[in-house]
Amino acid sequence: MAGHVTGIGGIFFRAADPDALAKWYAEHLGVPSFGPWPQAAAPSVFAPFQADTGYWPDEKQWMLNLRVEGLDALVARLDDAGIAVETRPDEWDAPETGRFARIADPEGNTIELWEPPA
Repeated sequence: MAGHVTGIGGIFFRAADPDALAKWYAEHLGVPSFGPWPQAAAPSVFAPFQADTGYWPDEKQWMLNLRVEGLDALVARLDDAGIAVETRPDEWDAPETGRFARIADPEGNTIELWEPPA
């Protein structure tokens, strides 16, 4: 199809301390800032939610969802680094959708970690 979007080209947002936040994302999640980020070929979800959703904190307009491999190992590493990790196995682990965990970056932005089903 000619003239169509082929994927997300970047994620840009305001931060009180962009350098520190970029370093945190690189150190704890392996997300490079202002450089190429090779990603595994997989689908992405683009989904506007209702303005009054309770899926993430009311004071935030967005939530970042990152695909991961080895969710348990990543959760353990984040926990070892003193980063609070929220899990809800009864609610967030499902064969049809995969497994989820949540953290917040140092500026309070919600990050959902998603391990898709095998």
